Amino acid sequence: MTVVHVRVANHGQHLDEAATVWAETTAARDGEAEIAPLELARPVIQAVVDSSPRSFLLVALDADDRVVGFAAVEPVSRDESTAEVRYLGVRPTSWRRGVGRQLLLALPTCLAAAGFARGELAVYTDNHRAIRLYEGRGWVSYGEPTPHPRSGRQEQRYRLDF
Repeated sequence: MTVVHVRVANHGQHLDEAATVWAETTAARDGEAEIAPLELARPVIQAVVDSSPRSFLLVALDADDRVVGFAAVEPVSRDESTAEVRYLGVRPTSWRRGVGRQLLLALPTCLAAAGFARGELAVYTDNHRAIRLYEGRGWVSYGEPTPHPRSGRQEQRYRLDF
């Protein structure tokens, strides 16, 4: 297991690194050879961080203070007590080293400190590694899978009350 330091990033800090991790992660997950450039990846993560004063970026930093994982979180518009983990990614070179698990262990404390009572997220139903990770940390599926609006791939919603 890779030991990382997980913390909430100051506003704007580590944004480009998290966006790069997101681009690398989605390309690897989807079997794409081309990784999205920072100019395309940054706005995806920036939109979450800028969506609310309660939004935040949780980062996992390695021993050299490089971002190896992150979670981008924002309040759910229909219920201010619920946070949506919009994106969670781990640099592919750090997969299977416990980084995602460490992010998920820190997440409830960070969410509670931000005034949330629960977290939600969506995951592609064919992303078995992520599903095992979430369920192993106590996240529970709810509702029926629905198609993602852009990709059409089936997504399942998960919730964690704390």
